[in-house]
Amino acid sequence: MAITLEKGQRIGIGLSKVSVGLGWDPNEGSGFDFDLDASAFMLDKNRKVPNEDFFVYYRNLKSPDGAVESTGDDTTGGNSDGGDDETLNVDLQKVDSSIQEILFTATIYKADERKQNFGQVHNSYIRIYNSITNEEIARYDLDEDFSIETAVEFGRLYRRNGEWKFEAMGVGNKGGLRMLVHKYGLQTKE
Repeated sequence: MAITLEKGQRIGIGLSKVSVGLGWDPNEGSGFDFDLDASAFMLDKNRKVPNEDFFVYYRNLKSPDGAVESTGDDTTGGNSDGGDDETLNVDLQKVDSSIQEILFTATIYKADERKQNFGQVHNSYIRIYNSITNEEIARYDLDEDFSIETAVEFGRLYRRNGEWKFEAMGVGNKGGLRMLVHKYGLQTKE
């Protein structure tokens, strides 16, 4: 049975192949589709991305070590009916030894231009599940009202004493993808 996580809660993973699904329901009648993008920032001991290849997003679908791979970009949030809109598959046995943490984020594409924020998105969640059996391990539903935020750090997988754990984060930020890539040591992208 899956664990429903609260913000800040941590659990052990105990598997090597997991998938991270992010889902959301767009607000109807806003004039534009909501294009939320799931990304993975693979961070070293300094909490920085060692080089841009370790940033997995809609323009770089696979990390150089083969550990993290995106299934692609859902530009409308309509690809699923109550299920995951974007998925990142993770093979923890392949993660480069310099990587200590994999941070999972969602950002709103062209949020400023379209006057969109996470307060206009409903039923947002992140879930971790077994890639082999599809059995859900844990889920974190984003209940905060992020009325000005255009980027959310949903959760992270991290190494602790030789084991991988997951933490539900739910940290909202203004500035979208640009802010996150700058925060984690990359050149501005988008």
